[in-house]
Amino acid sequence: MNKAEYKNVFVFAEQREGKIQAVAIELLGKARSLADSLEEEVYAILLGGKDIEQNAQTLIAYGADKVILAMDKELENYTTESYAQAITQIVNQYKPSIILLGATTIGRDLGPRLSARLTTGLTADCTKLEISEEKELLMTRPAFGGNLMATIICSEHRPQMSTVRPGVMKAMIKDTSRKGEIISFEIKFNKDKFRVRIKETIKEKSNMIDISDAKVLVSGGRGVGTEKGFNFLKELATELNAEVAASRAMVDAGLVEHKRQVGQTGQTVRPDLYLAFGISGAIQHVAGMEESEFIVAINKDRYAPIMQIADLGIVGDCKKIIPALIDRLKSRTKE
Repeated sequence: MNKAEYKNVFVFAEQREGKIQAVAIELLGKARSLADSLEEEVYAILLGGKDIEQNAQTLIAYGADKVILAMDKELENYTTESYAQAITQIVNQYKPSIILLGATTIGRDLGPRLSARLTTGLTADCTKLEISEEKELLMTRPAFGGNLMATIICSEHRPQMSTVRPGVMKAMIKDTSRKGEIISFEIKFNKDKFRVRIKETIKEKSNMIDISDAKVLVSGGRGVGTEKGFNFLKELATELNAEVAASRAMVDAGLVEHKRQVGQTGQTVRPDLYLAFGISGAIQHVAGMEESEFIVAINKDRYAPIMQIADLGIVGDCKKIIPALIDRLKSRTKE
């Protein structure tokens, strides 16, 4: 392999029902930083149906220099084979040095298929991406259950591929004055390989906001303890117009559903305010919330690891503090 033939940073611009997902915008911000270090360009890969073209300019505004646009009825909804064929053809023609994908259900399905077809490596769930002095991509992710951080390089193969969870990277500020190029790309599908067809899409109805989008999170751990404790936590969240989250211990105990879990095996969040009640602060949990704007930790143990990263630490029993906070907030509302 002649690595000199491979250049530029590519981002898979994941979309669902024509809407660009937030993780794609976040990845464009990181791609812009990596490409500037390499003195290369940022390409966004945009796949979809006939109406997807309207999103191309948005990708340019968030950091893309060029958008490779592939429109086909086979790409309107995600299926593994159609998307894998499309991106493989694009990569074989343009030879990117780096490809970034979101670690979503789609990205986690698509990434391994692409790495196998392109005969290259894939580093999943990265929390940090940097360029080394040798111009290699340094991909850092938690290893051994989150007990240490491993930095991985793909020195012998190209492209270098990485998936990143939503909420980990920071998006650029949208600049509608940015100029870029939109490149139409026609995919030549081998439909004999298609084994799956989408017959119907059924959406789960929920009144709750995804915790990765929440501005304020009230999160509980072992210190909250019981179902009664989490009912108080939900009441506090209502008073604060916040969403409820939890550590893995509470999910394993069946008190909170998995999609509300914060941490390495849950979701990565970046709210304006993160209230951690009875959470010790294991590295697996901290990896999912340490980029929060302001962290308040409430714990009986003043030496709990969560206190080391908190902007404000309160030493006390959260089972007493939560009801007191609710009463105080309700009394202020009456005033």
